[in-house]
Parts: sequence; structure tokens; C-alpha cells
Amino acid sequence: MTLGKTLMVQGTTSDAGKSTLVTALCRWLTRQGVRTVPFKPQNMALNSAVTADGGEIGRAQAVQAQACGLEPHTDMNPVLLKPNSDTGAQVIIHGRAVTTMNAVAYHDYKAIAMQAVLASHRRLSEGWPVVMVEGAGSPAEINLRAGDIANMGFAEAVDCPVLLVADINRGGVFAHLVGTLELLSPSEQARVRGFIINRFRGDIALLQPGLDWLEQRTGKPVVGVLPYVMDLHLEAEDGLDQRQTDKAEQVLNVIVPVLPRISNHTDFDPLRLHPQVNLQFVGPGQAIPSADLIILPGSKSVRSDLAYLRANGWDTAINRHLRYGGKVLGICGGLQMLGEQLHDPLGLEGAAGSSPGLGLLALSTVLEEEKQLRNVSGHLTLENADVSGYEIHAGVTTGVALERPLVQLADGRCDGACSPDGQVLGTYLHGLFENPASSSALLRWAGLQNVQSVDYHALRERDIERLADLVETHLDGKLLRELCGLEQP
Repeated sequence: MTLGKTLMVQGTTSDAGKSTLVTALCRWLTRQGVRTVPFKPQNMALNSAVTADGGEIGRAQAVQAQACGLEPHTDMNPVLLKPNSDTGAQVIIHGRAVTTMNAVAYHDYKAIAMQAVLASHRRLSEGWPVVMVEGAGSPAEINLRAGDIANMGFAEAVDCPVLLVADINRGGVFAHLVGTLELLSPSEQARVRGFIINRFRGDIALLQPGLDWLEQRTGKPVVGVLPYVMDLHLEAEDGLDQRQTDKAEQVLNVIVPVLPRISNHTDFDPLRLHPQVNLQFVGPGQAIPSADLIILPGSKSVRSDLAYLRANGWDTAINRHLRYGGKVLGICGGLQMLGEQLHDPLGLEGAAGSSPGLGLLALSTVLEEEKQLRNVSGHLTLENADVSGYEIHAGVTTGVALERPLVQLADGRCDGACSPDGQVLGTYLHGLFENPASSSALLRWAGLQNVQSVDYHALRERDIERLADLVETHLDGKLLRELCGLEQP
């Protein structure tokens, strides 16, 4: 059987632009009629997506799948690590949580994880002419090189070429590129086939002497220089994106407390981009200001994040907010926090035990070992608005509050709860604000009049197209096609 060609993008640092570049290359190739599939061997992120085959993968790979015109699949990200403490993480293999372990134990486990990586890569290579791979962090992290499965360890195992991308906006871009190259083994250095410089501002003529020096110093080509794009939006792999679009004069003020293990904060990207919403993330030590709506986000460690919320005095602020007529919405872990009790008898997210909730909804949650993973659709009980989203949670919630659900699902189930006074809502559904109908209904519930309908999927599609345009304009397309096995050198 003829296997597809694999091309890998690695970065000199985290946030160098690997996810964005892979997304751009996926759409650029797809526009040319080249069947392409994204792949990331190992991802560490608390933003995840539910796949067509009922597992979970990193959110970035789901966006890259959209760039390829594909449904997300667990083979696109066979190993996902979801940190639940500063030293430990849940290990997800082929979309399913298999264990929780600390960093030292995982280092020994990587040989097993590598088998899952290679199995997924083999399946994708058998089905697609081009596999576009994203690395993780940097290949020059010396302490992580032994048994590496995320960068050069994978590239060596499958014998693929590598492009190295660096962010000039950070400064020191030539040191990043040359230093990274110097720290690689001779075989790994040979595998690097070119450099891409990301987020450049200014006149390219001023950069040209540096580009000439880099090519002479390393003997490797600069594939191109991508410009800094101020208003580009792609869902962040992990870090919070707090940029706002221009806002109308009359806006709805929305607050999201930033918890230590906040998960799937991409739920709030549609609100950041909405012209009538002023979204603010509130961090440690900050008071919650006056607002129309407070949203409690998802969490990978709900009981410890609830304790953190209380330690910052945010529980008191939420109660005051409700007394003055404000609205509160809890999503996933946030829904669990709104209840009366939260039980973790198996110690799935920390020490086994129970915690009192905020007591704003008459429900209780027990964390169970098997995680619920679903893509769902239905309608809100608010305005009967269409809604679609996804569930990723280990909690099983019961209580009389569920007799007033927020969502009627197409599969016959109900989800979430509404308080009797209508001020507090909770749901397990992520992605509520991506659907124009459900987003508008929720914004009206929160107090916004004359809501503009915003199609978040269309915004994301527009920016994926813009990325492909940047590849077309600024990168060496002939070399890229050669590296993808589409042209002869």
C-alpha cells in the first residue's frame, strides 16, 4: 500500500505559530484539491473537542480538521494530556482517558504512548496523500528529548521532513532558529528543510540581511516570512485570548472568573468577538466588577477550583451580583459549582472527598470514572432556540433543579437547569455561543436588547481562508509542494 507523505511543523518555542501554520497549510493544500489530514502526536491542553468517533482531542486539531473539510477524529491527536495539577495530568489515548499520572511516571509511559502515536499515523497515512503534523513546544527542550514522541522523536520514527517556525514578535528570532538547530543531533538537523518566520511587522527589506545571513549560516532556506495580523482569530490551544473586537456603544458586560484549571475557555471566543459584548476575564486578587452576566467556566479540577473561587471572595461577589438582579450561567464544571454538593469519592480530580457547592441550584454531582463525550443538538427552553454543542464531563448530576432544564436534546435527554426566578442557568453543553440562535437567546436573557446575530463558524471559516491566502502570498509554494511529495525537486 502506498502511504501518504508526512510534513511536520515544529517551533522554536511554545506559541511560535505551529497551530496557526498547520491550519494555514491544511487549507492551502485543500484549496488545491489535495486531500490533507492534520495530526499532532501529543498535545497538552485543557481545550478539547469531541470527535466523530466519540473521543476527545485537542481543540486546535478540530480547527485544523475544519481547514481540511473533515470531521475531527481521535487519530488526529492520539495522545492528549489534560493537566489537573502542577505536576500531574489525565492521560487520554485515542480519545479515551486511561489513567492519571505525574510527569515522572509519564516519562516512563511514553514508550507505550508512542505505539498509539505510530498506529494513528499509519492509519492516516493509508487514507490521505498528505499528513500535516504539528509538533509541541520546542524540539530543543533537552530535558524532554529522551523518549520524545512529540517532536524529533516522532519525525525520526516516521522519517519525515520538518519546517521550523519562530515568532519574530518575541525578539531574538535568529538566536531562536540557530540555537534550536544547534541543539539537535546531526540527523535531526538534516531533517529540518527550512525556516518560517512568523508575525513580522514592517518593511521586509529591513529584515533581508538577516535572512541572507541565516541561510548562509545554516545552509537551509527561509521558506518565507508571515506578517503580523492584528485581528486574526483562531481558537487558542491553551492560553487565554483576551483581545476584543470593536464594540458598539451599548454593550452587555460579561465576567468570567479565571480558575487555575479552567477548561474549554474557547466557549467564550464568540462573546469576545461579538460587537455588543464586553467580555472581561477576572484573575486572582481581582474584584468582580459590576456586570450583567457572570459565567462560571468549565474546570478540570472542580473542587479545588471552587475552593480557589471562594478564597478570592468571588462567591460573595456572585451572591451580591444576584441580589442586584444580575444573571449567572454555569457551564460544565461551572454547573457543578452552582449546585449544593460536589462529591469525588474516587479521587479522580484530587484527594477523594466532598465539597459544598454555591447552593444556587438544587442539584448535586458525583464524579464517576467514565467520562461523558458527545456531540449534541437540540433546542433551549429559552425561546425554543436551536442549539448545538458538545459534552465532556465526568460528573453525573441529580436533583430537583433538573426538572426545569435549560436544554431539550434531540436524543430525548434533557440537560442543565434553570432557577425558579430565572436568574441562574447551568448546562453541561460547551459551544453554546457558537450557534447564532442559542447565543442570541442567551444574550437577550442576560439583558441585551436588539441582539445582532453573529455566525461564529463563518468568522472562523473566514480567518482560515485568510491564513491560506498568507501562505499563497508569502511562502515558497513550490518548496512546500515538494516537501509534500506533490512536485519533483
